[in-house]
Amino acid sequence: MNYKLIDMKVFGDERGHLISLQKDNNCPFDIKRAFYIFDTKPGVARGAHANRNSEFCLIVINGSCKVKIDDGKKQEIVELNDPKTALYLDKMLWKEMYDFSYNAMLLVLTNTLYDESEYIRNYYEFLKEVNN
Repeated sequence: MNYKLIDMKVFGDERGHLISLQKDNNCPFDIKRAFYIFDTKPGVARGAHANRNSEFCLIVINGSCKVKIDDGKKQEIVELNDPKTALYLDKMLWKEMYDFSYNAMLLVLTNTLYDESEYIRNYYEFLKEVNN
């Protein structure tokens, strides 16, 4: 399955800490878009789609959440609970973020601008496309 956890290099001193996001340093792509998910209600899942052209880096800035990753053949679950760890997801992976803790904030970075036509929002369509 084409995903990986990336340990982020932390800079800091007695004043606090900082993580810089940069292509080929700790992000494998040029960042074209960033958004964050917050105030997710208990029992609500986000995502539930695949993307034909977009790669993602997910970083939980606060709290925790789980990410179900599916390549059409197998599924794995990754828990994000440390802002020093990013989850890289390649193209054509079905993703679902869920089990958000209270006050969780999930930062999402992508290599593309938003384009609805590259989203696959039906799981069975995803299976058909990814397994051809």
